[in-house]
Amino acid sequence: MSTVTTSMAEFRPKHFLWRMDGRVAAIKLNRPERKNPLTFDSYAELRDAFRAMPYAGDVDAVVFLPNGGNFCSGGDVHEIIAPLIAMAMKDLLAFTRMTGDLVKAMLHCGKPIIAAIDGVAAGAGAIIAMASDIRIATPQAQTAFLFNRVGLAGCDMGACAILPRIIGQGRAAELLFTGRSMTAREGEAWGFFNKLVAADALEQEALSLAHRIASGPTFANGITKTQLNQEWSMSLDQAIEAEAQAQAICMQTKDFERAYRAFAVKQKPVFEGD
Repeated sequence: MSTVTTSMAEFRPKHFLWRMDGRVAAIKLNRPERKNPLTFDSYAELRDAFRAMPYAGDVDAVVFLPNGGNFCSGGDVHEIIAPLIAMAMKDLLAFTRMTGDLVKAMLHCGKPIIAAIDGVAAGAGAIIAMASDIRIATPQAQTAFLFNRVGLAGCDMGACAILPRIIGQGRAAELLFTGRSMTAREGEAWGFFNKLVAADALEQEALSLAHRIASGPTFANGITKTQLNQEWSMSLDQAIEAEAQAQAICMQTKDFERAYRAFAVKQKPVFEGD
């Protein structure tokens, strides 16, 4: 492995669970007795983990899994919300920028992210699901952008920019103005969830999809993720030109040649990510 790329196989976070399943990284928050709330430390450690992923040569996809029947209940009431009440504006802004940096790191990590949602996904938990590329859920999933219910604006961690693009402006506005839970069936009908599966099949379904994606042309998958995010702010002409340049880069990869040679002899290509 070159000096530019690194390995995350030996990564041992202190504030969440991490394991490598082949070339798929699996993440679980690890406070199931509290429905997996986030703390200042777990926010920061997740941000740093996703910031490291663009350079991780052994990670081709990421799965964010539930733990103990719940995904994430958001910021811990006692360990985050209570201290925020006493903070000065400078410190509050540092905190909100740090939480936003987690979303930025997820968007820019270069790896497809699959969120597998069961039970509660509230507040920042809903945001983590939103910031993922693909979302699979159980029929019991309850997703709440509940910032309004705790006296805050719905514009948290990019919600006002990203959520309307997934489910539409009106539906996003309702959820952000009321803070109510979106049911799993609503989420599926509105396009927030790609599919619903039984709770006992959720983890395997998410990992299987991640492995399918990781077996593809991973360099090209990273380009796809980049373009999906960057083209939000482009005109149509800019987007078409950006895609022309991106595709020309992908045409220089060995995976593109591998695909051609495999198809020519009626075989399935085996991609290697270069």
